[in-house]
Amino acid sequence: MPIEILMPALSPTMEEGTLAKWLVKEGDTVSSGDVMCEIETDKATMEFEATDEGVIGKILVADGTEGVKVNTPIAVLLEDGESASDISAASAPAAASAPAPASQAASAPAPAAPTAPAAPKSGDGTRIFATPLARRIAADKGLDLSQVTGSGPHGRIVKADVEGLSKSDAPKAAAAAPAAAAAAAKPALAAGPSADAVMKMYEGRAYEEITLNGMRKTIASRLTEAKQSIPHFYLRRDIQLDALMAFRADLNKQLETRGVKLSVNDFIIKACALALQAVPDANAVWAGDRILKLKPSDVAVAVAIDGGLFTPVLKDSENKSLSALSAEMKDLATRARDRKLAPHEYQGGSFAISNLGMFGIDNFDAVINPPHGAILAVGAGVKKPVVGKDGELAVATVMSVTLSVDHRVIDGALGAQLLTAIKDNLENPMTMLA
Repeated sequence: MPIEILMPALSPTMEEGTLAKWLVKEGDTVSSGDVMCEIETDKATMEFEATDEGVIGKILVADGTEGVKVNTPIAVLLEDGESASDISAASAPAAASAPAPASQAASAPAPAAPTAPAAPKSGDGTRIFATPLARRIAADKGLDLSQVTGSGPHGRIVKADVEGLSKSDAPKAAAAAPAAAAAAAKPALAAGPSADAVMKMYEGRAYEEITLNGMRKTIASRLTEAKQSIPHFYLRRDIQLDALMAFRADLNKQLETRGVKLSVNDFIIKACALALQAVPDANAVWAGDRILKLKPSDVAVAVAIDGGLFTPVLKDSENKSLSALSAEMKDLATRARDRKLAPHEYQGGSFAISNLGMFGIDNFDAVINPPHGAILAVGAGVKKPVVGKDGELAVATVMSVTLSVDHRVIDGALGAQLLTAIKDNLENPMTMLA
């Protein structure tokens, strides 16, 4: 039975993508791990690898096709002994977007592959659909495929379903599938009036209609969900930066020969990373029905790009020097703007920083990026009058910050401890090098 290759979900938030470029053609033989095509998601352009072996019998979606929904068939893979005549007529409508010469598909040779175990059957005699590679792996491991839930098209068992399983794992995996399916079927959140209703309000007024791209749709969906589902509360502090600014100037002078120039943001990243270590209960994320308390300080930093933003994650930030953090942040920001980040570089983390100080914003409240427990909104450093320890008036560079906190993860007192630790690190920057 030919296998439909489906548009993959290359990130947790992906709903559709652009099939940028096919790297194989009809008639080509592919093996598990071979790169078949390039797919543009809302975040980046990524390579899509084959999970099974066979021959590309038909390409259903042409290069450059936009808005291809996740789980839409994009090609058909022929297994050992199959030919183009085995491809179901049901695939024909999808093929209209990617016409190919009939002779090319008809002449596709069957791949020479090792003989797989016979197609297994369940206890009631029903055939269990599994790819030849999955059947061979299952036979080698002594797995009962009737206890494995397939993640491939129409429930077909593929390599990924059996590769990491032992005999005792298969029943657990099968039992977990219904719950996972139910979670995936959860309805989308309401997003206000319909487009038609809003446009009707502005009949007769001049406006330009802007179609949302994938990134903008994802931002809208995730932030709507975040504000509706996360119980935010906010903690605010003013931080005096004069000691940090003087320390930074001295360091940059010494690092000039190495071509290193530290920014205030580099110090903020380090201060937050160390604060998460000092207040470990706040280094946590919300995981549906439990809290995950992380050991490393994986700090995400918002980077504005054309049409949206990324939050690349600087992992193990507590162990990295200021110069290493600075270099990594510059690299991540550059590749974010070029949309060249891989998913593992912008997913994860427990805490985020959003800095709008360079735009002259004094203070603001940031929206938590789930599943993070908190996000720090950073404003501009501004000269202000302050009262000194002895009651004297002075002028200091003051930066206003707001910590947005998920109350399910972090309570008020714990959030206050975290923000105090961040403030102490920034007002005593030399201690961050100890």
